[in-house]
Amino acid sequence: MNWQERIREGTALLDIRLFELGGTPVTAWTLATVLMILLATILIARVVRKAMERMLRGRTALEQGNIAVTSRLAHYLLLIGGALIALDTLGVSLTALFAAGALFAVAIGFAMQNLVANFVSGLILLMERAVKPGDIVELDGQIIEIKRMGIRATIGRTLNEEDLIIPSSNLVQSVVKNFTLRDTLSRLRAQVGVTYDSDMILVRRVLEQVAEQVPWRSGAHEPVILLSEFGSSSVNFEVSVWIQNPWKRQQYRSMLHEAIWFALKEAGVTIAFPQVDVHFDPPVVESLQALRAAG
Repeated sequence: MNWQERIREGTALLDIRLFELGGTPVTAWTLATVLMILLATILIARVVRKAMERMLRGRTALEQGNIAVTSRLAHYLLLIGGALIALDTLGVSLTALFAAGALFAVAIGFAMQNLVANFVSGLILLMERAVKPGDIVELDGQIIEIKRMGIRATIGRTLNEEDLIIPSSNLVQSVVKNFTLRDTLSRLRAQVGVTYDSDMILVRRVLEQVAEQVPWRSGAHEPVILLSEFGSSSVNFEVSVWIQNPWKRQQYRSMLHEAIWFALKEAGVTIAFPQVDVHFDPPVVESLQALRAAG
């Protein structure tokens, strides 16, 4: 028997029908093909996972844990895809499998909708990078420094040295003020009210001197002094300066308020406080006078 006849006999053995699955005949060659598909899928998934880890580690600010989660997710998706191709080769009906999987996914989605929302929001944040580690943001009225970003949650630190675990969906669905998105420059405002009989020219001059002399303000923009409104008990001014360190906003605002207070006091300007004038009708006045005379 020559080698060509041996090849034909081997091919005939591989084509022997072993059984049927979903109306598709399964042969030894089919099983060998399925095995090769699975081995190739495992190899490709491993290569893709390592390549993604190298790429993400070199080009993004993701932490090691986030890089591992992202690469593992791609790894498992490739494995699932290869397994589906292998099942289809065997003759398994993927339509029924997908229908069952869809129902299962819907049930899981309802049960874990918050977790899924946070997971998807985490992916959006990691891709868009509108918020990243080291940023100073304002969320729900709190100044927060972003320390670590994960798929499900972000770790932030407040001015009170408290660590916050922020669900990713909060950062995506809420309005977040990012002081360091493009640069660290931000505007700091302080309000002060003076009495109506004050010399407004003097008040403006004093406020301009205070704003120009604070040592921590940024020289990128000149200070701005605005007469903001005529209040019920005071004429209100707004003093604006620019700073480079948003993490110290509260400290700088306190220092600016103190400087304004002492400068106005030194200039003899009265800082207004709420006042209420009460006027009595003549009969009430006469009654009070009669009570005073009788007493």
